[in-house]
Amino acid sequence: MRQILVSTACIFMFLAPTWNIAADIYTVAGSGAKGYSKSAVAALQAELADPFGITRGPDGLLYFCEFNGHVVRRINSTGNLEIVAGTPGVAGYEGDGGDPTKAKLNLPHEIRFDAQGDLYISDMSNHVIRKVNMKSNRIETYAGTGVKGFTGDNGPANQARFNDPISIQFDANGDLWICDIGNQRLRVVDSKTQIVKTICGNGEKSSFGSQAVLANSTPLKGPRTIDFDAKGMGWLALREGNQVYRIDTANKTLTLVAGTGESGDAGDGGSALSAKLKGPKGIAVSPDGKHVYLADTENHKIRRIDTASGTIDLVAGTGKKHDGPDGSPTECGLARPHGVYLDANGTLYIGDSENHRVRAMLIK
Repeated sequence: MRQILVSTACIFMFLAPTWNIAADIYTVAGSGAKGYSKSAVAALQAELADPFGITRGPDGLLYFCEFNGHVVRRINSTGNLEIVAGTPGVAGYEGDGGDPTKAKLNLPHEIRFDAQGDLYISDMSNHVIRKVNMKSNRIETYAGTGVKGFTGDNGPANQARFNDPISIQFDANGDLWICDIGNQRLRVVDSKTQIVKTICGNGEKSSFGSQAVLANSTPLKGPRTIDFDAKGMGWLALREGNQVYRIDTANKTLTLVAGTGESGDAGDGGSALSAKLKGPKGIAVSPDGKHVYLADTENHKIRRIDTASGTIDLVAGTGKKHDGPDGSPTECGLARPHGVYLDANGTLYIGDSENHRVRAMLIK
């Protein structure tokens, strides 16, 4: 009975934003078994392979990508999974110009939609960003050549080389920011010209303290995931740096908001600046910029930074790698969660990667 209720909630969440689940955490996709389910499988019965990035599409449906599944899926209005791009369980770099469901991806990390409703995929191990035109149902390479490297700044994005582009997000201007983690850089593709440039990072993997200039002379230590709030502020998590920074794009500065830089698990309920993080790999910011949700991956937790008070607290997970149970968020074990996405109605979705589930909870 519990599963039927959860599935219905999943399908109609976007239609009923006041629906109350009493902040329980619950599964919306994945049976918990690793596998490569085809389309038309009930979301809660599907075998998934490491769900990472999650987002809501312009059609109101929930989309997510599977890292080791090499696919992007969505949950349709009947509660079944549909393949949007990629071939389940098969890695490759094929299909540009054709049907995205016949294409091949290689370890997709994150997905985002632009203002026109087209889907972008950080196709990490192909070293490219792919674009799915949702009207024509065609896939193409938007940035990168498919060859690992670092070239092409100030030229066309589809002629540049990237090294494990891992996270993407659009800013208020519609420009695409890319965490080019293998190159230790943040790069930006201009939406009008499709010219790419480095906006931060000199290729050196090192720390810079509590504040720095947003410039290509500033080093970054594992730029892993990025998001923007409605005011245009960027929020960047550093994987090896174990820190979170706020990016003021107008004043071109980075300011530390969480993490001492030391790998660990400490600080819940206290100062975010005094907290220890361990390999953060997903970030989601509330539109007002007041709360930053962080997949603290190697601690198997979801944590929240209150930017007004400067504190950090536990949202979900026990700190130990485990699968559930659904129910109380802080008693539900997670396994290296990678993706977090905050929906318009306050529902937080979690790519509970090594449990092969997508979970959700309503944030009160």
